[in-house]
Amino acid sequence: MADDRLSRDELRAVIDARRELGPEYEPALVESFLDKLEDGIAAKVRAEVDARVPERQQARGRSDPSLTMAMGSLALGIPLTGIAAGNGGLTGLLIAWGGIVAVNAVHALNRRRRDRR
Repeated sequence: MADDRLSRDELRAVIDARRELGPEYEPALVESFLDKLEDGIAAKVRAEVDARVPERQQARGRSDPSLTMAMGSLALGIPLTGIAAGNGGLTGLLIAWGGIVAVNAVHALNRRRRDRR
């Protein structure tokens, strides 16, 4: 409500200034008023979005640890697959990928526990 009142007061001030300065200043006065109005609307929208979006999603610039874990697993999985299959055959391959799956499963379970808190 206070913002609405401020906008009305500012509009009245623009109209009064136009009367005093003349019609040649009207475009600049209107542009200035509209800029202030846009800034006010943008601030209200930002506040509303911030109130509705969970904190996890607001953390900009932070990478998702699950994505990092998945990409790391794939990057390590490629050479491990070659080494394990070359040296241990199918058994070595299953052990290597079993370890990768186990590490990712533990990571996912720990993350789920943290998110519940």
